[in-house]
Amino acid sequence: ASPAGKVQLTMIPFSWLPEHVAAINAQVNRSPVFKRSAVPDILSGYDVWDHWPVLRENGTIAEVAGGRLVIALAAVKAADPEERHQIAQMRLFHVIGANWHDHGTLLPPSISPGTREWAGSATLSPDGNRLKLFFTATGQKGDIAVSFSQRLFESEARLCLDANGPTLLEWQQPRESVAPDGALYQIEMAGGGEVGTIKAFRDPFFFRDASGHDYLLFTASDPTISSAWNGVIGIARMGVDGWQLLPPLVCANDLNNELERPHVIETNGMVYLFWSTQEKVFNPDGPIGPTGLYGVVADYWGGPWRPLNGTGLVFGNPQSAPFQAYSFQVLPDLSVWSFADMPEILAAPVGVEERRAAFLGGPAPVLQLQLHGNEARLVDVPRLIDVR
Repeated sequence: ASPAGKVQLTMIPFSWLPEHVAAINAQVNRSPVFKRSAVPDILSGYDVWDHWPVLRENGTIAEVAGGRLVIALAAVKAADPEERHQIAQMRLFHVIGANWHDHGTLLPPSISPGTREWAGSATLSPDGNRLKLFFTATGQKGDIAVSFSQRLFESEARLCLDANGPTLLEWQQPRESVAPDGALYQIEMAGGGEVGTIKAFRDPFFFRDASGHDYLLFTASDPTISSAWNGVIGIARMGVDGWQLLPPLVCANDLNNELERPHVIETNGMVYLFWSTQEKVFNPDGPIGPTGLYGVVADYWGGPWRPLNGTGLVFGNPQSAPFQAYSFQVLPDLSVWSFADMPEILAAPVGVEERRAAFLGGPAPVLQLQLHGNEARLVDVPRLIDVR
């Protein structure tokens, strides 16, 4: 529950505006540089990127058998690391201290509803016996060509613990949580078909407010404007008949195409809503922010929202390593998880061999955040990934 126990009865949308981004000071709010040697190879022969810990339904981190359950997107390494998005599957890890123990593909292939799986979230039941998964099913079974169809699904399984570690058994057939309606959220996902141009209906994040109401946040696109930069953070609320779409919670109309991996934490009586975005998905005709973590804060769940640090930027990648990390998630202890993307390079690689050499794929060093009302800052000294 919220530390302050305060809930706004109506959702108040926030418009992320060009003037917010234009006020970003390029010299401040940058994460520290890390070396490739700081990133462990947790699954030999695989690229591993977006990852998230299993949480309790109240938003706290679930402790399981002396560690944490972590779900990650993974793909066998291909010549071009960009191909990973076309074959991604979720995998289960049991993380004890700095050690990542792989427990294989998360969902049985026979029940996975798409051609690949993208990011989501997961919660553990109060008795610790059942895991509920929210995820993005991308593509349609039987697709001949790669499609950008994205659907939000959920499923449950029984958690079994034995000498070999955690196992998830008796998966339910995944059911679609909620679908875009063409009025609040765009249905067609293809966009231009290039990286950074596709549209969104993905990244479901479960959140329970102080009054016990359940919500799903997700990355989406606004169908009501003509601009190609129409990214929003969507929201649905659980009602008597299932998930019900609500108007977008954050809009970046004519500013940015993708507000990814939205998530909420509550701390010090405040509510913080975060998302990730990349420099390449800002409107090139307007102000452009760095690849990094962004967010807003409110006194109540539901708003009204204020941009953190006056601009929305919590921190960006270092200027000397602008592609260093991505897909940031802030946890209740204010640690910040992300994956190592292309550290130690200054310019985007243009060829397949260059991309393969540059892309790392693995958990980036964990950062630590400080939050004081409307201000967010990183603690100066990063530490290697350690989720004890």
